[in-house]
Amino acid sequence: MATEGNLEAPTRHPLDWKNPEFYSEEKVLGELERVFDICHGCRRCVSLCTAFPKLFDLIDEGASGEVDGVDKKRYWEVVDQCYLCDLCYMTKCPYVPPHPWNLDFPHAMLRAKAVKFKKGQTGFRDTLLASTDALGKLLAIPVVAQTVNALNRNVNVRGVMDKAIGIHKDRRLPPYSPHTFRSKAAKSRQVDVRNGASTPGKIAIFSTCYVNYNEPGLGHDLLKLLDHNDIPYVVVEKEACCGMPKLELGDLDSVEKLKNINIPVLSGLAREGYAILTAVPSCTLMFKQELPLLFPNDSDVLAVRKAMFDPFEYFVMRHRDGLLKTEFKIPLGKVAYHIPCHSRVQNVGQKTREMLQMLPGTSVTTVERCAGHDGTWGVKSEYFSNSMKIGRPVFRQMVECEPDFISSDCPIAGRHIEQGIESLDGEKRQPARREHPLSLLRIAYDL
Repeated sequence: MATEGNLEAPTRHPLDWKNPEFYSEEKVLGELERVFDICHGCRRCVSLCTAFPKLFDLIDEGASGEVDGVDKKRYWEVVDQCYLCDLCYMTKCPYVPPHPWNLDFPHAMLRAKAVKFKKGQTGFRDTLLASTDALGKLLAIPVVAQTVNALNRNVNVRGVMDKAIGIHKDRRLPPYSPHTFRSKAAKSRQVDVRNGASTPGKIAIFSTCYVNYNEPGLGHDLLKLLDHNDIPYVVVEKEACCGMPKLELGDLDSVEKLKNINIPVLSGLAREGYAILTAVPSCTLMFKQELPLLFPNDSDVLAVRKAMFDPFEYFVMRHRDGLLKTEFKIPLGKVAYHIPCHSRVQNVGQKTREMLQMLPGTSVTTVERCAGHDGTWGVKSEYFSNSMKIGRPVFRQMVECEPDFISSDCPIAGRHIEQGIESLDGEKRQPARREHPLSLLRIAYDL
């Protein structure tokens, strides 16, 4: 087998998910065998997650020591370990297209998950966790939120949840807010728009389920930053979940339904010249990458992709245009900053780090490695220990500089890292305050 890699920039082929053959289990298993054989001959990705060690263990323990010695029924064990972080495709694999081997490990896993979902092999727990909007609308009701948050902190209740539905008893769950972001946020703010900038001069905020129902403070911090910098904005009038949890489940029909709610509104804003921001990298990535690959011929989807920005990508561009205020009043000291997978694979560079390094009296230590939580995966009983194992190098690196703050663009990863740091045994350390980078910027401005 030839081992020459591809030196060209990776490209991504759209998913032919409307084709009935996409859901042929026989064809999927054949493609998995092809992909696994290439990965077996390379093994560069062994340290990324637990999917690759699982695959290589199956091969090494098989009768032949090759992929043909693995029972195809066991391929699903590899599929279940993949949480679609995309890092293997974007940072490690030398055989991605345009290489003729056309290797796309995450999309092979996604196709397999879609087959599994179509066959009705997805359990109640997984479907429930992926229904972020439905859960949020129910559990963020004020009295309900208080009760649910108290139950989620109760050891006995969590033990029952672990046994009954498979949500690990030790995973700290984000609280539900009794006051959603969308219910309290100013719907719009208009100021004079300055000309001569390369960046759009007005913003549309896509709230995201997480910010709306779990941490509305992140959304309010973003609005304060826009207010302070005289950037006009609107909060998107109508929105649903971005679809990432359904995508990770393989429920592509539900992804399309959510797309049909969000894209008409967002594409209208995009064509009116708005930059669209979300405070959650996975949601930004969904509109930047995943939906365009699922709907490559939809002009509205492509218009939204072009208008979608990571918040710090936007702020750095505004700074380069000379339109971002830089009178920072509060030094932050030492910041241990984690760049999550779904930020890394957006291919915009480390814009959050670049912004934080502009702050006087602030030193930034950047940790560029998967923390292992990934959406709902690290919540599940069977994957919790793996998520903590994957994250342990991150936890250690985050505390090495004895930071005043720990931070990640992904708020769920931030919580996971905070829990992981506390699990490091026998090490004395100064307690660090967990804050999202948007909150750090707001603190630095003294807003």
